[in-house]
Amino acid sequence: MDMESEQASILVIEDELGIREGCQGALDRAGHQVAAAATGEEGWQQVQSDQFDLVLLDVMMPDIGGMELLKRIVAFDPDLICIIITGYATIELAVQAIKQGAYDFIAKPFDANTLLLAVRQGLERRRLVQEAKRLAQVEAEKEELEQRKAELEELDRIKSAFTLTVAHELRAPVAAIQSYLRLILDGYIPPEQQRKYLARAERRAAAQLELISDLLDLARLQDPDLEIKRVPVDLTESLREVCDLMSSRAQEKQIRFTVSIPKTEITIEADPKHMRQLWDNMVSNAIKYTEEGGTVEITMTVQDGQVVTTIRDTGIGIAPEDRPRIFEEFYRTKAAQAVSEMGTGLGLSMVKHIVETYHGQIDLQSTVGEGSTFTITLPRE
Repeated sequence: MDMESEQASILVIEDELGIREGCQGALDRAGHQVAAAATGEEGWQQVQSDQFDLVLLDVMMPDIGGMELLKRIVAFDPDLICIIITGYATIELAVQAIKQGAYDFIAKPFDANTLLLAVRQGLERRRLVQEAKRLAQVEAEKEELEQRKAELEELDRIKSAFTLTVAHELRAPVAAIQSYLRLILDGYIPPEQQRKYLARAERRAAAQLELISDLLDLARLQDPDLEIKRVPVDLTESLREVCDLMSSRAQEKQIRFTVSIPKTEITIEADPKHMRQLWDNMVSNAIKYTEEGGTVEITMTVQDGQVVTTIRDTGIGIAPEDRPRIFEEFYRTKAAQAVSEMGTGLGLSMVKHIVETYHGQIDLQSTVGEGSTFTITLPRE
């Protein structure tokens, strides 16, 4: 607002009737909206209840001292311009008031021109301060918009890369299935060999169904509007069931498979399917990437209100350069691809989303050729 040409709201706090009315008259004629208070307490109540651009404040008042009132006003509204009215004997006090937040002071006696000049300068100061704040806010909003724009561009880039990756992951196996079927349909495969090619096609189709299932599960986990139906889930029972199912795989590879889970219930509020997906991915990976004769150890404990589950294996390990990307969608290390050609590369990504959904964390320690240790921490509440 242009304080020189437009009306300003001004409060005069002065116990001397003549000075109070004189200030009111001069400011009224200058086109300002003026309120007056005869005591410090009355003035303080008006400051709190109304909005003013400027306050004319007498230093010497019988109830609340001008310095005390100035302190309250500055704390209440730092942008409110305060001009001190003082007698000749209190100039030093007026200077002290300026140091404590007053904009200027007028010494008694003063004429209308002196008053209006001080008020005009004070209102201009207020205008400049408010304009500076407005510009700062505009700049902050601009920076926020630029940041959001950059985030949206990054999301678009990730979305495009994800779409291309999904298309690639789906296209190659489907093309292979189509090729096997074409060879059979066109009569290039003799009847006695057709079963072998149909089995290959079936394995490829099964892998695609697994990929599609994982993609659907991952999409649900990433949906910000997903409402999770939480029920009490016994983590010990959930993990024990998965380990029982996985034990036969470990026996086939002659892996020493040890499970240390408390016999008592450890319950959290969660979706049972999420917990099963979490344990299934972690335990199956540990067995899958551990060579025959190796070791896989599963332990669960409660520490300081946190459920801590450790999955340790003596498998292929994860190289330092691969660790930052190990939880990315579709990312599989070269070592993992060498162990098993089949795999969606979505398991650990789902694990990370599940852990974060329940405000937990997952840590990794690994040495190439010696194995990996994943530690999952979930809060009980």
